[in-house]
Amino acid sequence: MISSLTRKKWQRFVSIRRGFVSFVLLMVMIFFSLFAEVIINSRALVVSHGGKLYFPTYGDMIPGSRLGLDYDYETDYRDLQKKFRSEGGDDWVLMPVVPFNAYENDLKEGSYPPFPPSLGDRHFLGTDNVGRDILARLVYGFRTAMGFSVILLVLNYSIGISLGCAMGYFGGRFDLLVQRILEVWSNIPFLYVVIIVSSVVVPSFMILLCIMAFFGWIQMTWVMRTMTYREKEREYVLAARSLGASHARIIFKHIIPNTVSVIVTYAPFAISGGIVALTSLDYLGFGLPAPTPSWGELLQQGWTNMGAWWISASVVAALVITLMIVTFTGEGIREALDPKMHTTYE
Repeated sequence: MISSLTRKKWQRFVSIRRGFVSFVLLMVMIFFSLFAEVIINSRALVVSHGGKLYFPTYGDMIPGSRLGLDYDYETDYRDLQKKFRSEGGDDWVLMPVVPFNAYENDLKEGSYPPFPPSLGDRHFLGTDNVGRDILARLVYGFRTAMGFSVILLVLNYSIGISLGCAMGYFGGRFDLLVQRILEVWSNIPFLYVVIIVSSVVVPSFMILLCIMAFFGWIQMTWVMRTMTYREKEREYVLAARSLGASHARIIFKHIIPNTVSVIVTYAPFAISGGIVALTSLDYLGFGLPAPTPSWGELLQQGWTNMGAWWISASVVAALVITLMIVTFTGEGIREALDPKMHTTYE
């Protein structure tokens, strides 16, 4: 059952048009990135051959010999589509809007990439310096960056909220000891750690995630410590103590639910920070290994190929739009959850 206060907060959020529209756009972008294979993929959506239907997009590899071709490796569906059209039979192929994947090199005889945007070639934003479709790498790179940021957010919040609440609730020597540890921890140079790790092992998705989580929980810890110090002196906490509630119940059933507005408010800004951090590491060469789709790697290509303006323009536009949408969403959430808007004095 949704409480009246929750409905008021939601109505307040909907009334903030910029934040609400940004939230809807962000959800649409995430939805399409999760199902990007349906829109951007070198595999066909549907193939009709010999009276049978094949769905290669999310299925197993289909060898060309099964579809009437003279080879046993994976079917080239763009060539198969041209073949069926030239034959004029009942067989047909339905390709995605962008018939290229994020790793495929589309080269032309007698010319060298990067190639400019072309509607005829279905490279709507052009190709990079090795012939890979930029739109495909932008969309798949968005999915990677968003997934990285959300997982990092969960890790940082899990550590920061738990430790911050414990510091604020128990206080005393425990609080002083953890404060000193945090002060030392926060002075460790993050970029140097990344450089050292990158020189020893190839940084994978999980390794980068662990490194970022190693440092990213500190800010949320300080915030939750302050909020817990304030909340633990309120009447509802004193009442719970007098009724014999355990420390864990008071923290997880009373204090954390009453600080959820602060937690939710910080989330969009933490996500945008994760996107910027991953993009920056990829740009500097300490991020995800090639050929993983990455916005930072595209930025690096744009810097080294200034004549190919479409590379830099595409990734900068994608970054600006994404960060604006996430920031406006965060502003809307912060204003909708502002306690001053829903305070009742007795």
